[in-house]
Amino acid sequence: MKLTVFSPDATKSTEQDFTLPTFEGDKGLQAVKEVIVAINANNRQGTHSTKTRGEVRGGGKKPWRQKGTGRARAGSIRSPLWGGGGVVFGPKPRDYSKKINAKVKQLAFSRALFDRASAGEIAVIEAFDSKATKTKAFNQILGRIAPKGKVLLVDAPFAAEAARASRNLERVTLQEAAKLNTLDLAQYQKIIVSSKALEAIIARVNGGKN
Repeated sequence: MKLTVFSPDATKSTEQDFTLPTFEGDKGLQAVKEVIVAINANNRQGTHSTKTRGEVRGGGKKPWRQKGTGRARAGSIRSPLWGGGGVVFGPKPRDYSKKINAKVKQLAFSRALFDRASAGEIAVIEAFDSKATKTKAFNQILGRIAPKGKVLLVDAPFAAEAARASRNLERVTLQEAAKLNTLDLAQYQKIIVSSKALEAIIARVNGGKN
């Protein structure tokens, strides 16, 4: 598959062939969906909690007598109908995590990689320019490759200069090739991968690792 390869300063580009996985039809699309749902679920802390009427403090005394007041009968000021009362069927701490088979993860990653590469949304840069130590200079390089939209930069690993120069760019996210996942491949408008990172990704796909 052909990908555009940019020079470190992104002023020059060429087309090169890379050995990426190929797919036909809908193979792997369901796996992509399952893995993205699982990643989002696993990122949920599940620490939300509300109190039932039995857990809210107070309300032990009956507010008024059962009959004769003309008001509706009430047994506790902590009834769910009262302000400050308990919550009916409210959320409690729980585990949202989902388990996904390793082969499904591998299939989803490969399919997502294929789809983004086929759409021309993955660009390769020979290396992130070590001379671009200022955010302004780094932003100019990115602008030549991806003028707008959210951008994911992938390296293996990032040099301190590149990480420092890009951290103040709101539309830019950094990810190391070893930690790249299906959700990362799916949620950014443009993905810029260093040559070194692409080698690691191809080895990972061909080697069957997640």
